[in-house]
Amino acid sequence: MRRMLMAVLLCGVVSSAFGAASLRVATFRCNVTPDLGEPLIWVTPAAEVIDPLWAKGVVLDDGRAHYVLCAVDWCGIGGATDLLFRARIAAAAGTSLSRVAVHSVHQHTAPYIEGDAYNLLRTLEDPPLMMSSGFLQRVTDRLAQSVKEAVARLEPFDRIGIGSARVDRVASARRIFSDGQLITRYSTGGSKPELAALPEGSIDPVIRTITLLAGDKPLARLHYYATHPQSFCCDGRVSSDFVGTAREALEKAENVFQVYFTGCAGDVTVGKYNDSSIEARADLAQRLEEGMKASIAATSIAPAMKLTWRSVRLNLPLKPEPAASAAELRSLLVDSGPLSGQDSYRIAISLAFAERQRPLHACSLQIGRARIIHLPGEPMLEFQRYAQEQGQDDFVVLAGYGDMSPGYLCTDRAFVEGGYEPGASNAGPGTEVRVKEAIRKLLGR
Repeated sequence: MRRMLMAVLLCGVVSSAFGAASLRVATFRCNVTPDLGEPLIWVTPAAEVIDPLWAKGVVLDDGRAHYVLCAVDWCGIGGATDLLFRARIAAAAGTSLSRVAVHSVHQHTAPYIEGDAYNLLRTLEDPPLMMSSGFLQRVTDRLAQSVKEAVARLEPFDRIGIGSARVDRVASARRIFSDGQLITRYSTGGSKPELAALPEGSIDPVIRTITLLAGDKPLARLHYYATHPQSFCCDGRVSSDFVGTAREALEKAENVFQVYFTGCAGDVTVGKYNDSSIEARADLAQRLEEGMKASIAATSIAPAMKLTWRSVRLNLPLKPEPAASAAELRSLLVDSGPLSGQDSYRIAISLAFAERQRPLHACSLQIGRARIIHLPGEPMLEFQRYAQEQGQDDFVVLAGYGDMSPGYLCTDRAFVEGGYEPGASNAGPGTEVRVKEAIRKLLGR
């Protein structure tokens, strides 16, 4: 039975009345590089590791509870796999699921694992390549251990810094209108002169940085920037791509822990500036690192007065007819004859979302003027703009790419215009009003 658009329900609000002296933080890092032979996006086996993949994050403590923010160098974590990651982290941190935010950075040189779709694929006579349960167990064991160790070394922080700067020639719009026609400029669009020549388009060129400090000593920096972090894809090479290169180079140079979150980049790529060459990748990394450094240099620091955490449960509408129903998707998966592994997986992801009963999870963290909103799926840039408008004088940053099961979170206008993103979304028209309502509640509006 088709699900109707459901309301966003406020799940819980945790607000600390404790002062800055009660706030503590610890950082953690865990290697999440897949073993050779394990799948990357979608079913391509890992054949070569160019550089390692990391799960990096912070555990925060306000004297009442622990809160965890984690960014993983994977392309996507969704469904039962998102639940697994958050549950293992929550248990290790001694906190609840609602106080854990796990986000993919979304490199396309990394795994994309949707656990509910895997459950469907396991019923097939000849399922495609799936990540082994043994590797998932080992990687979540390591991650849980790294979080547990972080909790044991929590240290006070009493100040928070906010800074922003423009990033030069990295992001560009994927949706470009030229002579009234919608043109899709994918991440490697720079290899085609006619696409590279198109305008940069509608982007948010600003990287935003939140720094947690003990006195004058920075303990961790969290960076937020909206673009697909994809310069190459899908050939068996494992890499954290140019965003990982920039992040790790800055951490080494500054000797301060750095975490990078991808913002609302559903319709933003590096396509104008990327032709898939090694040189282009290096240039993207250098320009992003320069933006990070400029954001740090522009940081203003204030006392960290208190911590407020909010979470909401979010239910989204399915696509209306003539989109495939759950029954039709199941028939495609089971009865349509031989399919490629990628096609089977994509259909299974759509079917899993159509049959999903669990709400999606969204949450927010506020410390002083800094507000971090954590959204599921691949939100279009409009949601980032909306949140920053609603945030008024606050310093609002967004992390997209939480639970990836809905795919793209599109505006109603995009569904009318068509194009790649609404076609690849598992959610339908009406998503915009639900996501914006969730944003308002996460901001306390």
